[in-house]
Amino acid sequence: MSTDTHATDQQTVAVWGDKVQLRVNVAGSGDPIVYFHPAAGFHWDPFLIELSSGHTVYAPEVPGTSVGDPHAIHAVDDLDDLVLLYEEMIRKLDLGRAPVAIGQSFGGMLALELAARYPGIFSRVVVLDSLGLWRDDMPVASYMEAGPMELPGLLFADPQGPAAAAMFTPPPDPEQAIAMQAGLVWGMGCTGKFVWPIPDKGLRKRLHRVEAPTLIVWGEQDRLVPVGYAQEFADLIAGSRVEIIPDAGHIPQMEQTERTLAVVREFLDAG
Repeated sequence: MSTDTHATDQQTVAVWGDKVQLRVNVAGSGDPIVYFHPAAGFHWDPFLIELSSGHTVYAPEVPGTSVGDPHAIHAVDDLDDLVLLYEEMIRKLDLGRAPVAIGQSFGGMLALELAARYPGIFSRVVVLDSLGLWRDDMPVASYMEAGPMELPGLLFADPQGPAAAAMFTPPPDPEQAIAMQAGLVWGMGCTGKFVWPIPDKGLRKRLHRVEAPTLIVWGEQDRLVPVGYAQEFADLIAGSRVEIIPDAGHIPQMEQTERTLAVVREFLDAG
Protein backbone atom coordinates (compact mmCIF):
# COMPACT_ATOMS: atom_id res chain seq x y z
CA MET A 1 0.00 0.00 0.00
CA SER A 2 1.13 3.52 -0.66
CA THR A 3 2.47 5.50 2.26
CA ASP A 4 4.06 8.27 0.18
CA THR A 5 3.52 11.92 1.02
CA HIS A 6 5.35 13.57 -1.89
CA ALA A 7 2.19 14.26 -3.92
CA THR A 8 1.10 17.88 -3.81
CA ASP A 9 -2.53 16.80 -3.93
CA GLN A 10 -4.79 13.77 -3.67
CA GLN A 11 -8.12 13.47 -5.42
CA THR A 12 -10.81 10.93 -4.76
CA VAL A 13 -12.78 9.90 -7.82
CA ALA A 14 -16.02 7.99 -7.28
CA VAL A 15 -16.30 5.22 -9.89
CA TRP A 16 -18.03 1.90 -10.48
CA GLY A 17 -21.46 3.18 -9.55
CA ASP A 18 -19.91 4.99 -6.56
CA LYS A 19 -18.87 1.61 -5.11
CA VAL A 20 -15.16 2.50 -5.37
CA GLN A 21 -13.52 5.71 -4.17
CA LEU A 22 -10.40 5.69 -6.33
CA ARG A 23 -7.47 7.61 -4.84
CA VAL A 24 -5.44 9.60 -7.38
CA ASN A 25 -2.12 11.21 -6.44
CA VAL A 26 -1.40 14.42 -8.34
CA ALA A 27 1.80 16.44 -8.70
CA GLY A 28 3.38 18.92 -11.09
CA SER A 29 2.09 21.14 -13.86
CA GLY A 30 1.85 20.87 -17.63
CA ASP A 31 0.39 18.35 -20.04
CA PRO A 32 -1.17 15.36 -18.26
CA ILE A 33 0.46 11.99 -17.64
CA VAL A 34 -1.51 9.11 -16.13
CA TYR A 35 0.88 6.76 -14.33
CA PHE A 36 -0.10 3.15 -13.67
CA HIS A 37 1.87 1.66 -10.79
CA PRO A 38 3.40 -1.84 -10.56
CA ALA A 39 2.14 -4.83 -8.60
CA ALA A 40 3.53 -3.79 -5.22
CA GLY A 41 1.65 -0.49 -5.15
CA PHE A 42 2.22 3.20 -5.74
CA HIS A 43 5.43 5.06 -4.85
CA TRP A 44 6.59 8.58 -5.70
CA ASP A 45 10.06 7.67 -6.95
CA PRO A 46 12.67 10.08 -8.40
CA PHE A 47 11.56 9.17 -11.95
CA LEU A 48 8.03 10.42 -11.30
CA ILE A 49 9.25 13.43 -9.35
CA GLU A 50 11.40 14.46 -12.32
CA LEU A 51 8.54 13.92 -14.78
CA SER A 52 6.27 16.10 -12.65
CA SER A 53 8.62 19.05 -13.22
CA GLY A 54 7.22 19.38 -16.76
CA HIS A 55 3.91 17.51 -16.60
CA THR A 56 0.96 17.04 -14.30
CA VAL A 57 1.23 13.44 -13.13
CA TYR A 58 -1.99 11.67 -12.14
CA ALA A 59 -1.24 8.40 -10.36
CA PRO A 60 -4.27 6.30 -9.38
CA GLU A 61 -3.94 3.56 -6.79
CA VAL A 62 -5.40 0.14 -7.64
CA PRO A 63 -8.46 -0.49 -5.45
CA GLY A 64 -7.41 -2.12 -2.20
CA THR A 65 -3.85 -0.76 -2.23
CA SER A 66 -4.78 2.62 -0.75
CA VAL A 67 -4.01 3.08 2.93
CA GLY A 68 -7.21 2.94 4.95
CA ASP A 69 -9.32 1.36 2.19
CA PRO A 70 -8.09 -2.24 1.80
CA HIS A 71 -11.51 -3.75 1.12
CA ALA A 72 -12.14 -1.71 -2.05
CA ILE A 73 -10.60 -4.61 -3.97
CA HIS A 74 -13.73 -6.70 -3.32
CA ALA A 75 -15.85 -4.43 -5.56
CA VAL A 76 -13.77 -5.22 -8.66
CA ASP A 77 -14.11 -8.80 -9.89
CA ASP A 78 -11.66 -9.13 -12.76
CA LEU A 79 -9.36 -7.40 -15.26
CA ASP A 80 -12.29 -6.35 -17.47
CA ASP A 81 -13.86 -4.56 -14.51
CA LEU A 82 -10.58 -2.85 -13.65
CA VAL A 83 -10.10 -1.56 -17.20
CA LEU A 84 -13.64 -0.16 -17.23
CA LEU A 85 -13.09 1.42 -13.83
CA TYR A 86 -9.91 3.19 -15.00
CA GLU A 87 -11.52 4.40 -18.23
CA GLU A 88 -14.31 5.92 -16.13
CA MET A 89 -11.74 7.56 -13.88
CA ILE A 90 -9.92 9.16 -16.82
CA ARG A 91 -13.18 10.60 -18.14
CA LYS A 92 -14.12 11.95 -14.72
CA LEU A 93 -10.72 13.59 -14.25
CA ASP A 94 -11.61 15.76 -17.30
CA LEU A 95 -7.97 16.32 -18.25
CA GLY A 96 -8.74 18.51 -21.24
CA ARG A 97 -6.70 16.47 -23.71
CA ALA A 98 -5.71 12.86 -24.18
CA PRO A 99 -3.02 12.18 -21.59
CA VAL A 100 0.22 10.30 -21.95
CA ALA A 101 0.07 6.88 -20.29
CA ILE A 102 3.12 5.53 -18.46
CA GLY A 103 2.93 2.10 -16.86
CA GLN A 104 5.44 -0.06 -15.00
CA SER A 105 5.13 -3.88 -15.13
CA PHE A 106 1.54 -4.61 -14.02
CA GLY A 107 0.82 -0.95 -14.75
CA GLY A 108 2.22 -1.33 -18.27
CA MET A 109 -0.22 -4.15 -18.93
CA LEU A 110 -3.07 -1.99 -17.66
CA ALA A 111 -2.03 0.97 -19.83
CA LEU A 112 -1.92 -1.24 -22.92
CA GLU A 113 -5.29 -2.82 -22.14
CA LEU A 114 -6.80 0.67 -22.02
CA ALA A 115 -5.00 1.79 -25.17
CA ALA A 116 -6.17 -1.32 -27.06
CA ARG A 117 -9.77 -1.24 -25.89
CA TYR A 118 -10.18 2.55 -26.17
CA PRO A 119 -8.08 3.79 -29.10
CA GLY A 120 -7.67 7.54 -28.74
CA ILE A 121 -7.77 7.55 -24.93
CA PHE A 122 -4.02 8.30 -24.79
CA SER A 123 -1.85 10.59 -26.91
CA ARG A 124 1.26 8.46 -26.27
CA VAL A 125 2.04 5.30 -24.32
CA VAL A 126 5.22 4.37 -22.45
CA VAL A 127 5.55 0.93 -20.88
CA LEU A 128 8.42 -0.16 -18.66
CA ASP A 129 9.04 -3.93 -18.54
CA SER A 130 5.35 -4.68 -19.02
CA LEU A 131 3.44 -7.77 -18.04
CA GLY A 132 0.67 -9.05 -20.32
CA LEU A 133 2.21 -11.59 -22.70
CA TRP A 134 3.40 -15.16 -22.30
CA ARG A 135 5.64 -17.48 -24.28
CA ASP A 136 6.53 -20.94 -23.07
CA ASP A 137 10.14 -20.45 -24.18
CA MET A 138 10.39 -17.20 -22.16
CA PRO A 139 8.51 -17.86 -18.92
CA VAL A 140 7.66 -14.90 -16.72
CA ALA A 141 8.86 -15.52 -13.17
CA SER A 142 6.19 -16.34 -10.63
CA TYR A 143 6.94 -13.25 -8.59
CA MET A 144 3.91 -13.66 -6.31
CA GLU A 145 5.37 -16.94 -5.03
CA ALA A 146 8.86 -15.51 -4.51
CA GLY A 147 10.09 -15.04 -0.98
CA PRO A 148 11.45 -11.73 0.31
CA MET A 149 15.03 -12.90 -0.20
CA GLU A 150 14.32 -13.77 -3.86
CA LEU A 151 12.57 -10.57 -4.93
CA PRO A 152 15.64 -8.28 -5.16
CA GLY A 153 17.28 -10.75 -7.56
CA LEU A 154 14.17 -10.82 -9.74
CA LEU A 155 13.73 -7.05 -9.82
CA PHE A 156 17.24 -5.64 -10.00
CA ALA A 157 20.35 -6.25 -12.08
CA ASP A 158 22.32 -5.55 -8.90
CA PRO A 159 20.37 -7.00 -5.95
CA GLN A 160 22.85 -5.40 -3.52
CA GLY A 161 22.86 -2.01 -5.24
CA PRO A 162 21.41 1.29 -4.01
CA ALA A 163 18.13 0.92 -5.95
CA ALA A 164 17.41 -2.45 -4.33
CA ALA A 165 18.39 -1.08 -0.93
CA ALA A 166 16.04 1.88 -1.36
CA MET A 167 13.13 -0.48 -2.06
CA PHE A 168 13.78 -3.28 0.42
CA THR A 169 15.58 -1.75 3.41
CA PRO A 170 12.98 -1.60 6.18
CA PRO A 171 12.58 1.57 8.25
CA PRO A 172 14.28 1.44 11.68
CA ASP A 173 10.97 1.63 13.55
CA PRO A 174 9.74 -1.98 14.00
CA GLU A 175 6.06 -1.08 13.61
CA GLN A 176 6.74 0.84 10.40
CA ALA A 177 8.80 -2.09 9.11
CA ILE A 178 5.90 -4.48 9.76
CA ALA A 179 3.48 -2.07 8.05
CA MET A 180 5.82 -1.82 5.06
CA GLN A 181 6.01 -5.60 4.66
CA ALA A 182 2.26 -6.03 5.15
CA GLY A 183 1.56 -3.33 2.58
CA LEU A 184 3.81 -5.05 0.04
CA VAL A 185 2.09 -8.40 0.54
CA TRP A 186 -1.39 -6.89 0.38
CA GLY A 187 -0.54 -4.82 -2.71
CA MET A 188 0.78 -7.88 -4.52
CA GLY A 189 -2.36 -9.77 -3.57
CA CYS A 190 -4.69 -7.01 -4.83
CA THR A 191 -2.98 -6.66 -8.19
CA GLY A 192 -2.40 -10.42 -8.42
CA LYS A 193 -6.15 -10.83 -8.63
CA PHE A 194 -5.95 -9.40 -12.16
CA VAL A 195 -2.93 -11.32 -13.48
CA TRP A 196 -3.02 -14.75 -11.89
CA PRO A 197 -2.29 -17.16 -13.44
CA ILE A 198 0.48 -15.15 -15.08
CA PRO A 199 -0.03 -16.21 -18.76
CA ASP A 200 -1.68 -13.37 -20.66
CA LYS A 201 -5.36 -12.50 -20.45
CA GLY A 202 -5.83 -12.06 -24.20
CA LEU A 203 -3.87 -8.83 -24.59
CA ARG A 204 -1.91 -10.36 -27.48
CA LYS A 205 -5.02 -10.45 -29.69
CA ARG A 206 -5.90 -6.83 -28.84
CA LEU A 207 -2.56 -5.05 -29.25
CA HIS A 208 -3.13 -4.41 -32.97
CA ARG A 209 -5.81 -1.93 -31.84
CA VAL A 210 -3.28 0.36 -30.12
CA GLU A 211 -3.14 3.56 -32.17
CA ALA A 212 -1.09 5.82 -29.89
CA PRO A 213 2.66 6.06 -30.54
CA THR A 214 4.19 3.61 -28.08
CA LEU A 215 7.62 3.41 -26.44
CA ILE A 216 8.65 0.06 -24.98
CA VAL A 217 11.42 0.41 -22.39
CA TRP A 218 13.12 -2.66 -20.93
CA GLY A 219 15.92 -3.37 -18.50
CA GLU A 220 18.44 -5.57 -20.28
CA GLN A 221 18.98 -7.78 -17.21
CA ASP A 222 15.31 -8.22 -16.32
CA ARG A 223 15.01 -11.61 -14.60
CA LEU A 224 11.28 -11.31 -13.97
CA VAL A 225 10.00 -10.59 -17.49
CA PRO A 226 12.79 -11.50 -19.95
CA VAL A 227 14.04 -8.76 -22.26
CA GLY A 228 12.86 -10.76 -25.29
CA TYR A 229 9.34 -9.58 -24.51
CA ALA A 230 10.29 -6.05 -25.55
CA GLN A 231 10.47 -7.10 -29.20
CA GLU A 232 7.43 -9.33 -28.74
CA PHE A 233 5.36 -6.27 -27.79
CA ALA A 234 6.93 -4.24 -30.59
CA ASP A 235 5.97 -6.84 -33.19
CA LEU A 236 2.35 -6.59 -32.05
CA ILE A 237 2.03 -2.79 -31.75
CA ALA A 238 2.30 -1.03 -35.10
CA GLY A 239 4.91 1.73 -35.24
CA SER A 240 6.16 1.14 -31.69
CA ARG A 241 9.75 1.66 -30.64
CA VAL A 242 12.00 -0.28 -28.25
CA GLU A 243 14.67 1.10 -25.93
CA ILE A 244 16.81 -1.38 -23.97
CA ILE A 245 18.45 0.02 -20.83
CA PRO A 246 21.80 -1.62 -19.98
CA ASP A 247 22.75 -2.43 -16.38
CA ALA A 248 19.12 -2.48 -15.31
CA GLY A 249 16.63 -5.13 -14.31
CA HIS A 250 12.85 -5.05 -14.07
CA ILE A 251 12.70 -1.44 -12.80
CA PRO A 252 15.07 0.52 -15.07
CA GLN A 253 13.79 3.90 -13.86
CA MET A 254 15.17 3.06 -10.40
CA GLU A 255 18.51 1.51 -11.39
CA GLN A 256 19.24 3.79 -14.35
CA THR A 257 17.06 6.81 -13.63
CA GLU A 258 18.82 9.38 -15.79
CA ARG A 259 19.13 7.13 -18.82
CA THR A 260 15.49 6.05 -18.56
CA LEU A 261 14.34 9.64 -18.11
CA ALA A 262 16.32 10.68 -21.18
CA VAL A 263 14.68 8.16 -23.52
CA VAL A 264 11.20 8.83 -22.10
CA ARG A 265 11.57 12.62 -22.35
CA GLU A 266 12.89 12.38 -25.90
CA PHE A 267 9.86 10.30 -26.85
CA LEU A 268 7.41 12.66 -25.18
CA ASP A 269 9.05 15.76 -26.67
CA ALA A 270 8.76 14.26 -30.14
CA GLY A 271 4.99 14.46 -29.79
